[in-house]
Amino acid sequence: MELFLNATSPYARMVRITLLEKGLAEAVTLRWCDPWADDAALLETNPAGRIPALITADGTALSESLLIAFYLEGQGPGEPLIPSARSSEVLHLVGLGQGLMDAAFTTVIARKHHGHEADDSVLGQRRQRAFQRILDQLEQELDEAQAASAMTLGNIAVAVALDYLAFRLPEVAWAKGRPRLAAWHRQIVRRESFTQTAFA
Repeated sequence: MELFLNATSPYARMVRITLLEKGLAEAVTLRWCDPWADDAALLETNPAGRIPALITADGTALSESLLIAFYLEGQGPGEPLIPSARSSEVLHLVGLGQGLMDAAFTTVIARKHHGHEADDSVLGQRRQRAFQRILDQLEQELDEAQAASAMTLGNIAVAVALDYLAFRLPEVAWAKGRPRLAAWHRQIVRRESFTQTAFA
């Protein structure tokens, strides 16, 4: 298999962590690329020009991080990341993590092209409110004890989103006033799959 990615995409990092947790890292060749440079090989794999993109062992091209993660869930020998007995709980967390990730990533891209004035737009203000609502809900739902349970795709999505906020939007200061969430996050990111894939 081949995975197209870069070092700063939260979506690509989520897939890399999934590969490591599922014991599939050795089965995948990492193809580092710049999605903004219209990389020819990436565009052939994913005409949308977005990462991550995965070429499976049978040559099928997959795009969109969650779809790739769902595919990998059924491929590797590692423990289930969406255990059937907890599927609704796990997918609930995936949704919160993905929502936070999307709001953060869109903010970064909007600032890249329109400056910080983008934050003052209707959509910019909506994203800022979304940050706070999602973070406050996560503070209520997660704590250090829960971080000790089995790794899930929900944990991966939320922890990657929090790391991305700290990496790209430190002024959000997501941990301030959220001690339960901060304690949960500290436990999760100690795992080797997170340390190996830290944003650079």
